[in-house]
Amino acid sequence: MTEEKTILLIALLVLAALIFAAVVRAIIGPRFTDRIVAVGAANTMVTACICLLSRYLQADYLIDVALIYALLGFTANVLLMRLVRAQAGEKEEKK
Repeated sequence: MTEEKTILLIALLVLAALIFAAVVRAIIGPRFTDRIVAVGAANTMVTACICLLSRYLQADYLIDVALIYALLGFTANVLLMRLVRAQAGEKEEKK
């Protein structure tokens, strides 16, 4: 195994641990906004993992997969934030 592949493998393992920590944070909460931020961070780290995996496997098509995943993750985050704003607006109207 070359030095570059070793470094990429270590980086992938570190990112996997960080993704696990973000998912745990998303489950624990305590607020809904904390969960949204944790899911957004996990999405970003998964995108980075896909890019590193692309380099590790020397598969250029995985960069396209990473771009699509990043766009879908961003869109999901925006939709969740709109949902939170809509629910906050409904709570203020009821008061």
